Amino acid sequence: MLIWIILIIVPMLFGLYAQMKIRSAYARNVEIPSRGQIRGSEAAAAVMQSAGISDVEIVEVEGELTDHYDPINKRLALSSPNYHGTSLAALGVAAHEAGHAIQHKVGYAMMTVRQSLAPATQIAAGVSNFVMIAGIFLLSTAIGGTLLMVGAVALAVICLFQFVTLPVEFDASRRAKAELVRLGIVGDDEMSGVHETLDAAALTYVAAFVAALVSLLHILMMLSGRRDD
Repeated sequence: MLIWIILIIVPMLFGLYAQMKIRSAYARNVEIPSRGQIRGSEAAAAVMQSAGISDVEIVEVEGELTDHYDPINKRLALSSPNYHGTSLAALGVAAHEAGHAIQHKVGYAMMTVRQSLAPATQIAAGVSNFVMIAGIFLLSTAIGGTLLMVGAVALAVICLFQFVTLPVEFDASRRAKAELVRLGIVGDDEMSGVHETLDAAALTYVAAFVAALVSLLHILMMLSGRRDD
């Protein structure tokens, strides 16, 4: 019983903690303006220009923390507070997304792997919950075991995707921090706000990987117990 509590409760609490951490770090640092008063969109453009990237469109999107880089359409999307904002949080997030554009340009291996896994992961995410729930309800039947096996494969794909995502995100943040200082967009004494924001964001990816891994272990334990019966 204890192991089931650990498998369910601990990842859930970790995920909630990671979400609270990024939201509090972002909320705190989005209120701290940078001395240079450079907007997030301008910072992203400067980081990419420094890397020789001129074919990526920077666009504004709605929402909060909806920022992302689209390698297929070569589009860097920044949420409104980060597109227009001059805060330490805005500059950190904008430069982070520009870091992904640099990864794409230089052919960063782990980003290439993640892109290749994306289609399979979308399919796996779409079927995993339904298959696993059906498999649990039909656990005592042959089809239940088959459904759980399918669910385990889907979760393994998701887990692999989340695992590969970790170095991609960490590397993008590393590039962002270095470029913000090198280009003079943020001073060394201002970097604590950037560090806090990006490090908190990285924790959410760790939490996502842990949740996927624990879910996979959960299903594998169920399958093992079923074979022992």
